Amino acid sequence: MQDVGPVTPRPAPTPAIDPSQPPSAPSNATDQFGLSFESLLQIVLTQLTYQDPLEPMDNFEFVSQLAQFSQIQQAQTMNENLELLVRSQTTGQAAALLGKTVDLAAGGNLLTGEITGVSFANGAPSLTLETTQGQTISGLPLGNVTQIRETP
Repeated sequence: MQDVGPVTPRPAPTPAIDPSQPPSAPSNATDQFGLSFESLLQIVLTQLTYQDPLEPMDNFEFVSQLAQFSQIQQAQTMNENLELLVRSQTTGQAAALLGKTVDLAAGGNLLTGEITGVSFANGAPSLTLETTQGQTISGLPLGNVTQIRETP
């Protein structure tokens, strides 16, 4: 029989969330490792099944691996919840701009006008601005707002 050895997965680094960018699909343990939590547990059980009976796996090592799997799952769940929270906050921020006068950077220019609409594409808000010259410009990213004022 072959000794499988301990399995120690390492979580991938979590990228920073940029609220001005459309959110990516929620990542989870399956995406990160190509295995579900149940598959990881199956690996541990296979390890136990094929271990050398004369040198069994240390109980502490076994419990440590199970704890690591649990921590990975909890971290992934927390990451998904934080991404949802950021999306919700971004939605609220965009909606609060309706009727406000803003300065917005666009293509090297500074546009000033009233926010007349908010749309969502792939979860990311885009603003519609009616400029002081009467032009309506759509598809402006929330992250480009530089100043917010009450509309007179």
